[in-house]
Amino acid sequence: MFFVMEVAAKSKPGTRELEARLASIDTELNELASYSLRGGTGNVGYRSKAHPTRSATEWVEVRLAETAGIDEIVLVPAIWRDTKSGFNADGFPLEFCIRAGGEGDPEGVVVAAYDESSGLLPRVAPVVIPCAGVKASWVRLEATLLSPRAWDGMHLLQLSEMLVFDGEENVALNQSVTCSTPERFHGSGRHRDYLVDGFLPYLMDAAQGDQSVAFVSEVGIGNQPSLSVDLGESFVINRIHLHAVDISDTVPQANFTDFGLPRHFVVEASMDPDFAKATELFEYRMESIYDVGPILMSRFAPTRCRHLRVVAMEPFMGVRPDESVGSQIGFADFEVFAEGRNVALGKPIDASFGLLSPDRSMEALTDGRNLYGNLLPTRRWMRELARRHELETERPRILAALDLLHAAQKQNLRVVSWLAAMLAGGLVVSVLAGRIVRLRQITRVRERLAADLHDELGANFHAIGLLSDLALGTSSDSGEWKTIHRRIRALTERSGIAVRHCADMLEARGSQIDLIEDMRRAARRIMAKLDHDFSIVGERFLADLPPRTRVDLYLFYKECLVNISRHAQATRFETLLRASEREVELTVGDNGRGIDDDSVPSIPASLRRRARLLRGKVEVSTAEGSGTRVHLILRRSRWRSHSGNPSTLQVE
Repeated sequence: MFFVMEVAAKSKPGTRELEARLASIDTELNELASYSLRGGTGNVGYRSKAHPTRSATEWVEVRLAETAGIDEIVLVPAIWRDTKSGFNADGFPLEFCIRAGGEGDPEGVVVAAYDESSGLLPRVAPVVIPCAGVKASWVRLEATLLSPRAWDGMHLLQLSEMLVFDGEENVALNQSVTCSTPERFHGSGRHRDYLVDGFLPYLMDAAQGDQSVAFVSEVGIGNQPSLSVDLGESFVINRIHLHAVDISDTVPQANFTDFGLPRHFVVEASMDPDFAKATELFEYRMESIYDVGPILMSRFAPTRCRHLRVVAMEPFMGVRPDESVGSQIGFADFEVFAEGRNVALGKPIDASFGLLSPDRSMEALTDGRNLYGNLLPTRRWMRELARRHELETERPRILAALDLLHAAQKQNLRVVSWLAAMLAGGLVVSVLAGRIVRLRQITRVRERLAADLHDELGANFHAIGLLSDLALGTSSDSGEWKTIHRRIRALTERSGIAVRHCADMLEARGSQIDLIEDMRRAARRIMAKLDHDFSIVGERFLADLPPRTRVDLYLFYKECLVNISRHAQATRFETLLRASEREVELTVGDNGRGIDDDSVPSIPASLRRRARLLRGKVEVSTAEGSGTRVHLILRRSRWRSHSGNPSTLQVE
């Protein structure tokens, strides 16, 4: 009933869930009976004594004909036309309980209880109370907190009808009623017996079925006309509903509330069509205008019969449009129930008089329809009206929740718009930042090219210089002199290639370099006749080094050789290249004079630059009589073998 409040407290449904629920409500509402309130004259129901305060106790009790299995109780409110809010329940209790018990048990058991927080009001719909098959011979409503009646604010208990269902049977129909306070006005439209007379404040307005116009016919004045129905076979029947002629739907009504309804009639049952041995099922006598309603309901002792007859002892007398007096008889439908089923549906009808209204067919008496559509079982009718109230109470809550969500979505849209603007600004900043990063990359490439030119060409030119020195000490006609010149020529060509190659060192040559062979070749070329010890450990791990790292490691090694050749005055040097899964170590040592001048940096700038490009850690150590030792360490966080990727070796 309170879908939005309950669901919001648990999971806060979103727009889709609420819209789906709203569509479901609208679909279900289209399938339920509508509130069509009665017009004309009739009784209101039961009304208790009035109290100045709401904290007063009033009760009303229905005595059943026999102990029955009660599974549902329906309370129909008395309805007031409010000048501001329209129709509303009047005098419906705010706090009450329902008790049921058997003979000799005056207290009974509480089968249901409601308080002011139950949310039953406001309403015009009936309240359906499940009872889970309680066995009882009486049912009592005890109100402990009363609501005010509309016209003077006095507090009282007021109900239009109280229905007690055993299956499809309203076992409270026409039963004895007692109450806590006696009626103050006899002969008014409010009396305890009206609580169970079967007259409801609604017209049966079902959602399904075609319209059917009630049967009405003129009959001779002074006659006792009758209508009979053949059920086709014998049934044990116990209830009959006679639907009165649907009153004009104009405002105001053009006919009396009892139009066409005999003031006095009897209903007889028989196994034979001549009703020679008829059994009177019930007798109806209109003693006041309060004894009329849209449906005349009557329960009686189960009786087996095949034929039923309604005999009008006193037909309706009315004034014709020409102001002459005439007599009419009419009903909208006959419902005859056997085990809760209408066994008269579609059965043939016979009349004891000639039909004078050809536009009013007698087949309408058993077609199961009225002016609004199909006739519904009373219990289902009450349930549909109660369900309509629940859905119509829930629907505005759904709409309110949707309005809140839509407002929140609009706010979110504004926030997203601001975020989009900020994102656009961020993109501009990102573009500018990217440009700055690219400029830094260009600067780094320039630095790398400068280092490559320095190291590659410097090594070659140094080798050329050494070869030239050797050439000066060699006779021009010796074979050694020719060999030196050939080597000078080769180095010159190699220097030209290096110059062209420095611009794209990161691409083609990096992916093709054979690190170990190039290191050996550089040692032989640069160090000339120095003794050399070259050792490799973990060669298989070197193949996984990124190409750019292999190039930079090769150039770092060449720079070490050039430094030894230029400055160490060594006669011997050694190289150790150690590779493992986690790191690469390069150690180059010589037996030269070492670094003994404080003005000379312990780590040459060219080696620091190469180590920075490698993102490695370099150390240079020197000791008297032991030469200089360069130690490079490269830590690896992960391997990458793609030639285009930069090295992932990290600085310690």
